[in-house]
Order: sequence, then C-alpha cells, then structure tokens
Amino acid sequence: MSRRAHHRNASRTLDKLLAMGAFPIVNENDTVATDEIRFGDNDRLAALVAHLVRADLLVLLSDVDGVYDGDPSRPGTSRLAEVRDMGDLAGVDIGSAGKAGVGTGGMVTKVEAARIAAAAGIPVVLTSAVHAADALAGGDTGTYFHATGRRSADRLLWLQHASAPQGALVLDDGAVRAVVEGRKSLLPAGIAGVEGDFAAGDPVELRDGTGRAVARGLVNFDAKEMPRLIGRSTRELARELGPAYEREVVHRDDLVILHP
Repeated sequence: MSRRAHHRNASRTLDKLLAMGAFPIVNENDTVATDEIRFGDNDRLAALVAHLVRADLLVLLSDVDGVYDGDPSRPGTSRLAEVRDMGDLAGVDIGSAGKAGVGTGGMVTKVEAARIAAAAGIPVVLTSAVHAADALAGGDTGTYFHATGRRSADRLLWLQHASAPQGALVLDDGAVRAVVEGRKSLLPAGIAGVEGDFAAGDPVELRDGTGRAVARGLVNFDAKEMPRLIGRSTRELARELGPAYEREVVHRDDLVILHP
C-alpha cells in the first residue's frame, strides 16, 4: 500500500470482493515481510483498510477489554468507556496497558490505529476478542473512539499514513508558515534545500530548518530540476524556462500537514 498504484488496486480489489459477498482477510505476515515491503503493523493496516472500504466501524481486538487509565492488572485502574478526542488520553500511560505492551500488536499501536481511523471519520471500538460480540451489540465493554474528523479522500489518507517519501524539501521559515498555518501551496521561492532522488509525482517530506517533517506532498518536479528552481519566483522561472515552470512545487490539494 506504500505505492499509490498498488493502493488504488487494493481498493478496487476489496470493492469487488465485497460486491461478490466474499469476506476479505488482509494481513501482514511478520515471517515473510521484508524491510523493503514491510507495512508496519496490522492495526494501522486495519485503519487504512477500513477507510478503503468505507467502513461504518473499525473493531480492534486486544488482550484486554479496552483502554485503561493505568495498568489494568493493578487495583484502582478504570476502563475508559469512550474517547471523544485524543486529548481524553492525556496523561494515560498507554504503554502499560496489557500484556502486549509497547510494540507491534500492542496497545500503543492500537490506539494509534484508532486515532488514524477516527481522524478519517470512522468510529472505533477497541476491546478483547472475548467481549467483541458484546461490544458490537452495544454492551458496556471496550473503549469507543468517536470519529473526530471527516472522511478524507483516499489519496490524502494514503499520502499521510501509507506513502513512502522518496526525498525531502527543506523549507525556509516563511514557507513553513505559509504551508502549515496558511494551508498554501509550496512555491520554489520558499525552498532552501533538496534531499533524495525523486521523480515528478512522487511523495516527498516537507521539512523545516531543524529537519522536522511538517508536511508531506506530491512533488511536481524531478529532483534533478530542483537546484535551478529553489529560492526563485515562479514569474522569474517562467520568463527564463517557459510557462510550464510558473507553477507550484507542491500544490495544496496534494499536501497533508503532519505537525500543525
């Protein structure tokens, strides 16, 4: 799913299987996945698949019946019945919640998957396999994550959570403000540096002067073209190189903010 074409093909395949009445099973097998093609974890994969199939609900199963405000094996801890936004988890030690702990398949990855799905407009139930039927029936079990955002375009969710950046553009302070705060397109004048070997249409990271990735977008130029573009106005480039260069390096419609 890290390649956009494969992402689209997966979407079409799942739609067809569901239309046929099939029950697709999607899994990343740790024993055969390589570093080059590894997705990350099945929880995050589930969140993205839920978006692909336009699911009404995502159910995540763990070894405990929900998110607790501490180690559930200790007296005095309580299950969180619902999470209206991720601020409700402030101060909660997710890493200690359950035997799975931190890491692949642990509570941390499940809460992150719930955040991805909820931000994409999909509510989530996190519970144990034993209590799954009760949770689906509306019983008082598990933790229910309310949807916190609207359903976004598949392309943008892929760009933010599944794409593999092929390089990076380093932005000056003005460009960071324009892109992150103003939600503007990235112009050549605001670029201070280029990293990687990417082609037009590839996903790239947009970084501030400290190296922090603040956004991700689809670039309109090859990496080899960038040195003669950076720091210059589109009008100047159009006069020198032609009208095809009077455009954005990354258009705002092809851009997602990572750190507001």
